[in-house]
Amino acid sequence: MKTMISGGRLIDPAQSIDSFLDLVIEDGTVSAILPPEKSRYVSADRVIDAAGGVVSPGFIDIHMHEDPIGRDGHIRQCIFPAMLRMGVTTVLAGNCGTNLCDPLRYLHQVDQDRTAVNVAMLAGHTWFRNTLGQKNKYAPVTQEFIDRMRARVYDALEQGCMGISFGLRYVPGTTTEEFLQIASCAEKDHRLVSCHVRDDAAAVFDSVAEFVQAGRHYQIPLEISHIGSMGGFGQMQKLLQQIDGYRGEGIDVAADCYPYYAFSTPIGEATYDDGWLDRYHCGYDALEMCEGKYKGMRCTKEIFEEMRRDHPEALTVCYVMHAEDVHMAFRHPGTLVGSDGVLSDGQGHPRAAGTFPRFLAEFVRSSGDLTLFDAISRITALPAQRMGLTKKGNLRIGSDADLVIFNPDTISDHATFADPSAPPTGISDVLIGGETAIRHGKVVNERLGSALRP
Repeated sequence: MKTMISGGRLIDPAQSIDSFLDLVIEDGTVSAILPPEKSRYVSADRVIDAAGGVVSPGFIDIHMHEDPIGRDGHIRQCIFPAMLRMGVTTVLAGNCGTNLCDPLRYLHQVDQDRTAVNVAMLAGHTWFRNTLGQKNKYAPVTQEFIDRMRARVYDALEQGCMGISFGLRYVPGTTTEEFLQIASCAEKDHRLVSCHVRDDAAAVFDSVAEFVQAGRHYQIPLEISHIGSMGGFGQMQKLLQQIDGYRGEGIDVAADCYPYYAFSTPIGEATYDDGWLDRYHCGYDALEMCEGKYKGMRCTKEIFEEMRRDHPEALTVCYVMHAEDVHMAFRHPGTLVGSDGVLSDGQGHPRAAGTFPRFLAEFVRSSGDLTLFDAISRITALPAQRMGLTKKGNLRIGSDADLVIFNPDTISDHATFADPSAPPTGISDVLIGGETAIRHGKVVNERLGSALRP
């Protein structure tokens, strides 16, 4: 079937295109980009009118957390459809060192079930550490144990994972030597390594320096996870200067960020170990429960201690980040957009359902921090490049016809901390592989995604 998308403003940063051009799709790929006076001679089976809208490559979320596999062996979709409604067509899951199961099995299940978006996976260091028997996150491991992990991680990269992720903050027992030896698995094929670095706030500078050793030793691309929640407490200017210094040395290091001023993590994580109140200069009431009997309530000392003891898996939101630091991060050319989205039965942080529309609405339309062209580059071409995806994140002839049509004047997020799954508005159409996933703002097919492997 031949599809034409006509009348829209086509923005494709990968090709430096920003013009009113028509797009032709055949057999799931882009077959032509034509000026209107030529496209009128093309006979198409269907025409999508994009007048008044922007036609761009489908958005790519370089940092999110995948849906679980249920007891029936199938993926329980929740965040994947939320991604789709935001215009996202490809995600990189398995971040912060965490996989929900063997990442290779997960990729297989994506192909079996088909998901709302295309899914690529990182091999999570924490998952392999736990699976091989070291479930004490505060304990170091032996060299023999590291060797076993290296073999498993290397195999995961060979068999389908895009790179490696670490959550050093969440596994304090990981030594620098353990981190570097596992990261070395990415050297052979120059794979991406992402990391939730060891510490934040005032300690973030040493933590980033530790992480960057992997780039210095192995010449691999590095991604600092959610930089806003690592240095968004007054450290951002100095942190960006530090990163630029590394880039000046030739180290390939970038960062991702979500456009919110509060972070989210389970209450049992090491983030809330003793000292967190002093680190963030806050009280217990900076913390809101997203789940359980205290859902929607701010913590007291008693609620915090009870939930951390009895329900360590319960998600929280912590309102401590500085808005100006987040804006500063996005104004920096080395910062991409990553939602860090995670949903538990529809509950969590609104970034899981609002990140990309919010980014375009608040940081382009409202604040003017970025031009629309630059913003689209941060959510299409640049993440695709870092992931090594040549047929995603662009609309070149022969590339996959993953695209989104949205109105730049009206696109808006509606997800809130009270209603974190509320869908956005201003996105009219989303296509994956040339097939319609969203039409007139409504999901019509949430089974077009497949697994992506290197």
